[in-house]
Amino acid sequence: MKKKLKILAAALCLSLLVCLPAGCSGGAGGGTTRVRLCEVTHSIFYAPQYAAINLGYFAEEGINLQLSSGEGADKVMSAVLSNNADVGFAGPEASIYVYNEGKTDNTKVFALLTQRDGSFLVGRRPDPDFTWEKVRGKTILPGRKGGVPYMTLEYVLRKNKIDPEKDVRLDNSIQFALMAGAFTNGTGDYVTLFEPTASMLEAQGKGYIVASVGTESGEISYTAYFAKKSFLQQNGGTAERFTKAIYKGQKWVASHSAEEIAKCIAPSFPGTDPKLLATVARRYKDIRAWSPDPVLGPEGFARLQTVMTQAGELKRAVPYGSVVTTDYAKKAMDALK
Repeated sequence: MKKKLKILAAALCLSLLVCLPAGCSGGAGGGTTRVRLCEVTHSIFYAPQYAAINLGYFAEEGINLQLSSGEGADKVMSAVLSNNADVGFAGPEASIYVYNEGKTDNTKVFALLTQRDGSFLVGRRPDPDFTWEKVRGKTILPGRKGGVPYMTLEYVLRKNKIDPEKDVRLDNSIQFALMAGAFTNGTGDYVTLFEPTASMLEAQGKGYIVASVGTESGEISYTAYFAKKSFLQQNGGTAERFTKAIYKGQKWVASHSAEEIAKCIAPSFPGTDPKLLATVARRYKDIRAWSPDPVLGPEGFARLQTVMTQAGELKRAVPYGSVVTTDYAKKAMDALK
């Protein structure tokens, strides 16, 4: 059954927003325009964003960035729709759901950050010769049904001629945050994990990465920035400058090593082992998880809707231009040529 996006009350959202040290200082400081950015979660997966913050790119663009974490796409969307955040950062599916619910001042996605699923399939032993056929008849811990990681895994299984409803058991009874612990305690044959959890299990000898879900699925509009249409209409210059800062971060990450990226984003992840940061950065560079530019193209958007439709979570596809605008991304890229 389709799980519709829940638009929570503003008060509830505000109680769940957690201000993160790296963003609350406004990057390098001295910004002139405040932009309240609510991200879906705080993750190394979003390294280009933290590079842009820590290298002062937002400050260069005259933006005083205030970063908070919604811990869920529905809560991020609630913050944006209730004007408790200017810009949301989550999967474009959130904007698709809101559009289909008939919201007049719906959100539009204006900049892409990640272009592939960032989860990895982890098994119980090293398997350099892994093929997806090996999961047939096995149990996988896939996360929350209806979530994009879950749906993308289903898409990959179907792509490899494995029926996710008949040929494999997807045990979605375990909460996302508890999956690694459940797996190490003996539940399931495989588990899908994001970084740094996957690499941490591997370092401990408790699990081994055997495949990248993102590599197998191909490019997909995965995590992006969005704002209400009214905000973009009234603050087009701010949206363009915001996108320029993100694009600078994307370019910097693309041209630097995993070790340099780890050093750059370390202030955003205090207490995290620098070697682990480098390992994770290298994995994400290797699978080309980070989009090289902020343009969310029609092909990746179409694949996202295919993934959602096959999973039974999307009954009506939305027109690309109804929830996506590339105006600010293209202007930002032209300005930085």
